[in-house]
Amino acid sequence: MNKSMPLLERLAGPLKLGLGGAPLGNLYEQLSDAEAERTLAEAWRLGLRYFDTAPLYGHGLSELRLGRMLRTQPREDFVLSTKVGRLLRPDPAAPPERDGYVHGLPLAPHFDYSFDGTLRSIEESLERLGLSRIDIALIHDIDRHTHGPDGQPARFREAMEGAYRALDRLRGEGVLGAIGIGVNEWEVCRDALAAGDFDCMMLAGRYTLLDDSAARELVPLCVARGVKLILAGVFNSGILASGATPGAHFHYQPAPEAVRSRVARLASTCASFGVALPAAALQFALACPAAAAVVVGARSAEEIAQSVAHAQAPVPAALWEALAREG
Repeated sequence: MNKSMPLLERLAGPLKLGLGGAPLGNLYEQLSDAEAERTLAEAWRLGLRYFDTAPLYGHGLSELRLGRMLRTQPREDFVLSTKVGRLLRPDPAAPPERDGYVHGLPLAPHFDYSFDGTLRSIEESLERLGLSRIDIALIHDIDRHTHGPDGQPARFREAMEGAYRALDRLRGEGVLGAIGIGVNEWEVCRDALAAGDFDCMMLAGRYTLLDDSAARELVPLCVARGVKLILAGVFNSGILASGATPGAHFHYQPAPEAVRSRVARLASTCASFGVALPAAALQFALACPAAAAVVVGARSAEEIAQSVAHAQAPVPAALWEALAREG
């Protein structure tokens, strides 16, 4: 019996939604402390009890803001995940924008997937969060998207020889409840499952209405192995939330015309059943047989309230049948 299962089953909860912490780190635009606090307070009020963050998000700012709120709540009432693989070092000359984050903390991220670096990363995250423990630790960005096709194999080996061993030890000591990886590519999840004993995988953008490439191999593998998926990026960088609008993004880039046309068709089909496209996108991910939770980002109380409404909106079975017919 996987000892992490009670913890991972808690992720599912009634909502099966978690709050992603990247916007709390000023992703793409600055968020005031007051607005971040209001967003977190609304997420808690609406029943969200799973919160995900990372040192990368605002170079520590997301962890700082999230910890400030979570310290006011009973520790057994929420599940917290953060990530390892980048250490933050002081950088007084930090530019106003780096890695997509605007006016984060004056710290510079440096890749470090070593055993000792991972232990330091956990310690430093706990200091920023102001909490006594982290429930789930994820090895962050050991994929081709981050390191390129030539550099990724070496980073993957480094992570498995260093970060994985450190997290496995902390899990064995009871310091961590579960360990996994957080990436944008399902193939890396598959390779990690072959290389180590992981409890969960956070996968962004590969089990969605636009890209369900994880469905054919990874999802059945996770079901067979008892490994839970935490799905992120379910709006594919925004286009499944905004629709095929000018400037819409897909996989972190301006969406090509073929993708915008496909999204327009999806939106039209959803509308014919009285369903909003983002509601269908969110509930498609929520229905994944391996999913423990779906993580959504929000930069305002209104945005997280909208996501909760989409997650609870009625969706007729006939819509899924119609979408399946359209491929």
